[in-house]
Amino acid sequence: MSHYTAPSQIAERQLAYFAGKKVLIAGEMEDLFPLQLAQHCQSVSVFTTHYGYYRQLQHSSTIQSYFGAELTEDVEADLLVLYWPKAKLEAQYLLAMLLAKLPSPCEVIVIGENRSGVKTIEKMFTPYGSIKKYDSARRCSFYWGQCHHSPNSFDLEDWFKSYLVQYQQHTLTIRSLPGVFSHGEFDLGSQLLLDTLPSLQGKVLDFGCGAGVIGSVMAILNPHIELEMCDISALAICSSQATLAANGLCGRVFASDIYSDTATNYDYIVSNPPFHSGLETSYQVTETLLQSAPDYLARSGQLFLVANSFLKYPPIIEQAFGNCETLNKTNKFSIYHANKS
Repeated sequence: MSHYTAPSQIAERQLAYFAGKKVLIAGEMEDLFPLQLAQHCQSVSVFTTHYGYYRQLQHSSTIQSYFGAELTEDVEADLLVLYWPKAKLEAQYLLAMLLAKLPSPCEVIVIGENRSGVKTIEKMFTPYGSIKKYDSARRCSFYWGQCHHSPNSFDLEDWFKSYLVQYQQHTLTIRSLPGVFSHGEFDLGSQLLLDTLPSLQGKVLDFGCGAGVIGSVMAILNPHIELEMCDISALAICSSQATLAANGLCGRVFASDIYSDTATNYDYIVSNPPFHSGLETSYQVTETLLQSAPDYLARSGQLFLVANSFLKYPPIIEQAFGNCETLNKTNKFSIYHANKS
């Protein structure tokens, strides 16, 4: 049984094809297949917007890895392998950005699960050249094509979506890149969380900051806090930084794989945590966030969390903190609070 994800297994069937190529891999990767691929290619580089994935690869001696919202380094490659991301707009973004960096013509392979909408690549790729399905297995498809018309340039600014959010008497401009949670709307869970928060002081962490809605509102309502915002996604980091700037707000925004890069002395940790990893539902990140939260809070620090009401988070919070209260509830969301005693 292969320890690779289904998209990598279908790529593994084509190993001979990669011989001698200079490969750049990007998209929704979740395994260490690039390390195996490096044994069959001239070179392998990986570009990822996912900080956790970057941390797994960053010390590898066989492949070069890059993390960010945009690939700014010069990478020598003649074959782009795109693992289809969960958002179609993110696939468009990655293609436009990466093909602008690569020579023309260059070969392109796109792999993804059929349920993820990967078959839309045939139409999406038309401006660049032609692409066709080459193989399918494990409910995945493997497309191969050639880019003959590289985009002349790529401007990150063109990919931001801006929208206004009203909160109390404030109007905020939210700026968001493709694939970022809250892309184009103020979700009800975040709103309920903000409605429930007390006035804040000291050092505040917005965990899983997305496009920066929660952090920005907290900064407007509590201008004296020391605001920090973290996320695992470079696209989210970039969006939150742009949102703060658009509203004249200050805060430190950084990438963190759960608590890998955070401080340990927060007065408040506030979160609307993600529970999707790729196409799958995953609670592991939030469970770790809750279990370890006391270690990252100051002596009388507090945790505030919004979650879908069906998720069984109170026992985890209770075990970590010795207390947990439900401060607010709708038929869909619950707001949980705990004190570090």
